[in-house]
Amino acid sequence: MIKVQKRDGRIVEYDREKIVTAIGKANAEVEASEQAGEEMIDGILDFVESHAEDVINVETIQDMIESGLVNRNKYTLSKKYIIYRYQRALLRKANTTDESILKLIKNENKELAEENSNKNTILASTQRDYIAGEVSRDLTKRMLLPERISLAHEQGAIHFHDADYFVQPIFNCCLINIGDMLDNGTVMNEKMIESPKSFQVACTVMTQIIAAVASNQYGGQSVDIRHLGKYLRKSNVKFHNQIHEEFGDTVTGEMVEKMAAVRLRDELKSGVQTIQYQINTLMTTNGQAPFVTLFLYLDENDEYIRENALIVEEVLRQRLEGIKNEAGAYVTPAFPKLIYVLDENNCLKGGKYDYITKLAVKCSSKRMYPDYISAKKMRENYEGNVFSCMGCRSFLSTWKDENGNYKFEGRFNQGVVSLNLPQIGILAKGDEDTFWKLLDERLNLCYEALMCRHKSLEGTLSDVSPIHWQYGAIARLKKGEKIDPLLRNGYSTISLGYIGLYEMTKLMKGVSHTTPEGEEFALRVMNHMRKTVDQWKNQTGLGFGLYGTPAESLCYRFAKIDRERFGIIPDVTDKGYYTNSYHVDVRESIDAFSKFNFESQFQKISSGGAISYVEVPNMQHNLEAMEEVVRFIYDNIQYAEFNTKSDYCQECGFDGEIIINDDMEWECPQCHNKDKKRMNVTRRTCGYLGENFWNTGKTKEIKSRVLHL
Repeated sequence: MIKVQKRDGRIVEYDREKIVTAIGKANAEVEASEQAGEEMIDGILDFVESHAEDVINVETIQDMIESGLVNRNKYTLSKKYIIYRYQRALLRKANTTDESILKLIKNENKELAEENSNKNTILASTQRDYIAGEVSRDLTKRMLLPERISLAHEQGAIHFHDADYFVQPIFNCCLINIGDMLDNGTVMNEKMIESPKSFQVACTVMTQIIAAVASNQYGGQSVDIRHLGKYLRKSNVKFHNQIHEEFGDTVTGEMVEKMAAVRLRDELKSGVQTIQYQINTLMTTNGQAPFVTLFLYLDENDEYIRENALIVEEVLRQRLEGIKNEAGAYVTPAFPKLIYVLDENNCLKGGKYDYITKLAVKCSSKRMYPDYISAKKMRENYEGNVFSCMGCRSFLSTWKDENGNYKFEGRFNQGVVSLNLPQIGILAKGDEDTFWKLLDERLNLCYEALMCRHKSLEGTLSDVSPIHWQYGAIARLKKGEKIDPLLRNGYSTISLGYIGLYEMTKLMKGVSHTTPEGEEFALRVMNHMRKTVDQWKNQTGLGFGLYGTPAESLCYRFAKIDRERFGIIPDVTDKGYYTNSYHVDVRESIDAFSKFNFESQFQKISSGGAISYVEVPNMQHNLEAMEEVVRFIYDNIQYAEFNTKSDYCQECGFDGEIIINDDMEWECPQCHNKDKKRMNVTRRTCGYLGENFWNTGKTKEIKSRVLHL
């Protein structure tokens, strides 16, 4: 049975009568002598059908019909048919958003409702952002991208990320230069914010900056907490001075220290609480809490390490406690994401700050965060440097300023385009020559799409987002100045993403990439992609990087498209999802240490973005086992996290794991409540936590996850 691939990528059954109707409409526009009779039309269609592959593109069919008419000397009819095609193309260029927007407002657009597990599409503010996004997506597809890029996206060959924001000159994610903004002041809403004089004010200003930054970009942002240490010391000095003013010589030096410590502890607790509550209650202009990461690094070279140790400890204590939901029960918040750096002083091998790491492990066992970066492994991969990712996993490449100093804060990512590796494997049908040819063709498509992203930002004036470009988050450019220098010479990154290394290997070699044969092939593919990205970087001077895509909705979208096009393929399209980036298949039995050891080799190659996880049960009563894994992380893998369960049923008060039943419904195992509005469920979605439930594919993936510890 012949199938036809439509222009939007959908696969439908071939319908001969539709083509007969189209030729008939062209027939009606010409004189009788120029018309094609039934016999001629049947002959042309017989030829089309005899030369059609299993799946034929609609454009190919129409080209064959035109050629058939010309070969039969029906030139006038052929012209009419061409005009008919042109008119249909114009109709396709018309607005196509009405239905999706109306369904969104009525809460009937299931696809959009499940696109992002941290967005609630019932809320008016979120709907407003999605309405604008649907219009932007439509304009991007019809007017802004080359048709071959739009078609490749619709066919699932590639994914052009964040098309809902492409009409605006905004970027993906960044590492905020929070130190400069706090120390030298900033401006928000045309109001000067001076350098804070205390820790509490610094925390408040930081959350205001986070909200402003989130409202003017579409990806994640990261903040290095080390810059707050200075302000905790300022508060300490302030309290000492206040006590001396209040009590003079009536108190001893020891009493002054004790009284100042009490006041400092109160301010520390209040300041950290400000960060946690503000971030979780703020609603940015895109209808969600800011996607923000706090970087917790006890750097021995930091003159404020003592103060920062107190701050990191308090951040972890408050996260361990959680935040109350509307029922008054403590639950796990999705934001801010916490990244805790393991170094010689805190890697659970007798270091000075091991006690804080033990608290971090306890927090991870209950609240999933913090995630862990090994300073040891990161220094090996980034020329001796340790720095935060931008958002959940996007890492900058090394870059030095005019004085030869490394710089990471105040840099950003221009955007992402992801490659569907399993689809290449499906089309190659196990033939390596075909595979490598297809891979290069699609890499070229990705390059073209990424250059569209870069060019869309060229010429942008600093005025479009003063908080980013004029007042320190990224730079301090003048009004009216172009951001172009920050787009070039590797200052900012631009990312080639990928998904489904496991499925691709299964298709090409018949085995998992954890087997020797599969591993060899998977590494060859990864190294080829990395080499290609490095070539782009050398040719253009742009900061191209290889990036393990955090596929939330994409793991479902690619699998759905390929299933519709190619049918059910065991261990590939039958699951309902593709495996995230280079990860081991979620169903595969492998212990935590072996998984991290195996995946660490891919992190080195995927230096533009990578994170690995292990799935663990409730480990709150076996922290020693988690501590052993943390020690292993420090020595063996750059960036890793624990997936556990942190749920709450508002019907019965159950605090544990809410399950996914055989009907793919979330269900409380204690009272069997299935009302999503009456439960709090938090799961690792892709690197961030999600708490508003997930699409069908991601839900299947979550249900399929096996334990690694």
